Amino acid sequence: MGDENKKNSVGSETARISVEINNLPNFLQSIRLKYVKLGYHYLISNAMYLFLVPVLGVLCVHVMTISVEDLIQLLDKLKFNLITVILCSAVVVFLGTLYFMTRPRKVYLVDFSCYKPKPDVMCSKETFMERSKQARIFTEENLAFQKKILERSGLGQKTYFPEALLRVPAEPNMAEARKEAEMVMFGAIDELLAKTRVKAKDIGILVVNCSLFNPTPSLSAMIVNHYKLRGNVMSYNLGGMGCSAGLISIDLAKQLLQVNPNSYALVVSTENITLNWYFGNNRSMLVSNCIFRMGGAAILLSNRSTDGRRSKYQLIHTVRTHKGADDRSYGCVFQEEDEKKEIGVALSKDLMAVAGEALKTNITTLGPLVLPMSEQLLFFMTLVARKIFKMKIKPYIPDFKLAFEHFCIHAGGRAVLDELEKNLELSQWHMEPSRMTLYRFGNTSSSSLWYELAYTEAKGRIKKGDRTWQIAFGSGFKCNSAVWRALKTINPVKEKNPWMDEVHEFPVEVPRIVTINDS
Repeated sequence: MGDENKKNSVGSETARISVEINNLPNFLQSIRLKYVKLGYHYLISNAMYLFLVPVLGVLCVHVMTISVEDLIQLLDKLKFNLITVILCSAVVVFLGTLYFMTRPRKVYLVDFSCYKPKPDVMCSKETFMERSKQARIFTEENLAFQKKILERSGLGQKTYFPEALLRVPAEPNMAEARKEAEMVMFGAIDELLAKTRVKAKDIGILVVNCSLFNPTPSLSAMIVNHYKLRGNVMSYNLGGMGCSAGLISIDLAKQLLQVNPNSYALVVSTENITLNWYFGNNRSMLVSNCIFRMGGAAILLSNRSTDGRRSKYQLIHTVRTHKGADDRSYGCVFQEEDEKKEIGVALSKDLMAVAGEALKTNITTLGPLVLPMSEQLLFFMTLVARKIFKMKIKPYIPDFKLAFEHFCIHAGGRAVLDELEKNLELSQWHMEPSRMTLYRFGNTSSSSLWYELAYTEAKGRIKKGDRTWQIAFGSGFKCNSAVWRALKTINPVKEKNPWMDEVHEFPVEVPRIVTINDS
């Protein structure tokens, strides 16, 4: 009996050990591929240095064999070839001068500011639904539709709405729209001029973008008049170019700075809500009512070499993609009248597919400019395997995290952010600035990228040398990118931006659905 119990005990112990062994991880398979890929990336990126080391070693050995007599003989030969030496020197000087005269001027971002409205125009979701009901325009079905959109939008309870639309009844008129534009633009510019200590008279280039509100005189003229800018200021007002117009303004300012030395360029990005709230029952037009909120940003660019020391960033690349030649892309975000002649912006069901195609075209252009050689080789090999050898493998999506430390993706809506997070394989940390901007300020159109960069600064994430990729989408249909390199480490303690007094509260968890209480 004792022997039998002993055998059973041994058998159970053997079984236990067998189970434990079976539960051990397979270490050959548990080696994370990302580390293998990282090693491959470093190997390819440093291949040139690995090749140069032995070459430089051979050259050093050869130089060490040269004697003093060899040097004297070389100098004697040069004395009899004085004309050749002079000509060679002249060519070198000419080519060097030509290079320095024709190379692009560096464009610096001295600083930027984002407008933070006063608390009295804060608009919770309940307030938004209450004002929508009090308008007595929307059907019960469309009120329920707007509520559903808001509950899934990713917006928080502290976004901002124009004063005229918060009144009962609402007062959308030209005077109120001008008031909103002045409040947002002047608020951002005042803070920017105070931070940079640049005088308004020193600004030689002004670019303003606002898609839907284009009064006469223009918004750029409004700024010229208010700040008494000089008479020869180069002023531009971009209208109707959608949420991606902010980076178009940056690109335009960059090109102007290339041909105008020692200049400052002021870029102002905003959108106006007062005259563009939709008072109708077309559902494709009601979506924009639910997600767009009040906001704006002002950015100061410079090509002065002396500003390099005090500027925050240097503009490295701008890439613009326009898909307007395709009818489906052209019509996916369209301002028009509904059946009752109410004007609104209709969003097509094709929007996400069109945005994906525009992004693909944009990153195809941007990739070779920013990606390390290791990623470009993988992409090329996958392309050859698919197109030439007809292999059934997935298209290789380059790892843009090897090219950028920070991502500022236009906070157009939760669906857009979800798709880019999945397709670019970004982490929650990378998406945090975009998601928190959507939550705290809503979709502020072209200025949302700057609220996101301000969030990144407020969190103390920007270190010297870091690269930031700003991506924006807009009607037309357009996808635009800008790449910035940090010239210094940003100390959040010294910063003044709309996040500073509450950044400790973020990030917050944003549920997929947030129920709105009925009043």
